[in-house]
Amino acid sequence: MGLLSSTKSMDKFESVFKISRKTFNYICALVKEDMMAKPGNFVFTNGRPMSLNDQVAIALRRLSSGDSLLTIGDAFGLNHSTVSQVTWRFVEIMEERALHHLQWPSTEPEITEITSKFEKIRGLPNCCGAIDTTHIMMCLASADSSNHVWLDRENHHSMILQAIVDPDMRFRDIVTGWPAKMKDSSVLQSSNFFKLCEKGQRLNGKKIVLAEGSEISEYIIGDSGYPLLPWLVTPYQGKELSEPKAEFNRRHFATRMVAQRALARLKEMWKVIQGVMWRPDKNRLPRIILVCCLLHNIVIDLEDEVQDEMPLSHHHDLGYRQQICELVDHNASILRDKLSLYLSGRLPP
Repeated sequence: MGLLSSTKSMDKFESVFKISRKTFNYICALVKEDMMAKPGNFVFTNGRPMSLNDQVAIALRRLSSGDSLLTIGDAFGLNHSTVSQVTWRFVEIMEERALHHLQWPSTEPEITEITSKFEKIRGLPNCCGAIDTTHIMMCLASADSSNHVWLDRENHHSMILQAIVDPDMRFRDIVTGWPAKMKDSSVLQSSNFFKLCEKGQRLNGKKIVLAEGSEISEYIIGDSGYPLLPWLVTPYQGKELSEPKAEFNRRHFATRMVAQRALARLKEMWKVIQGVMWRPDKNRLPRIILVCCLLHNIVIDLEDEVQDEMPLSHHHDLGYRQQICELVDHNASILRDKLSLYLSGRLPP
């Protein structure tokens, strides 16, 4: 097992790699064929060759700890350039081999399970996902004028990650790579998900009857930074809200917390994207973010007990103010009012 032999006990293994041995073995099996097809001839500083498991362990350690290449190299007896090469190779292979872990639900039973779980949270019917955005911080050279595009409204250099999440905190759709200068609503509108929804090719499943003459299509929910659309329900804005509207907002907030928790969990488990990244390669960073999202989903899909021991936080973007999008679709506004009355029991039968 190479360096893994130093993590003999189960507890030690799980605290070092943030995942169980079962999940670790599954990831090794996923990448084995590609890793072995083109062996990189990687070696420890003492000349011993790195096994497949060694390489996966090093890559996972880099992604989960967020420690520098030098720190990991020193800890495991590796040249820091080897840590970098091994990690990048792992990222490239995971992109190919693990994509089936991040997909929009395609069957009716899958959608039904998702909508019923969302409804159980606070009663929202036919909800298929919660959307949210987080910032991946970067330390870039201020003197380089080409870096100004990455400056966000809080004066940090950062890259956007937009995620749509199911009730189990699984990522179902992500968009990343855009500079955080862009508004959340603009990132959404530039996404493939938005285009599919606008063409009626997504969130186009069965409608639910709320009352006589009132039905609601599939939709996702998001905060006030997003536009109110027929397939994207946002909260009511303003302070003096009627009781049905205030109640709707409370239910809406409690339901969309799942997206905030998922992003907080992602950054907590895969710390390479949690802190401030030192001058990252901006072409590689979106691919590292994607692989962290794939690993997040694998932990959920394999029902890894390690996740149960992690604190449930919803703080993933401290210091960022709430964005406000004024765009309101008229039909969506009528639908939201009906949904609000339905939830407060005031919709005529």
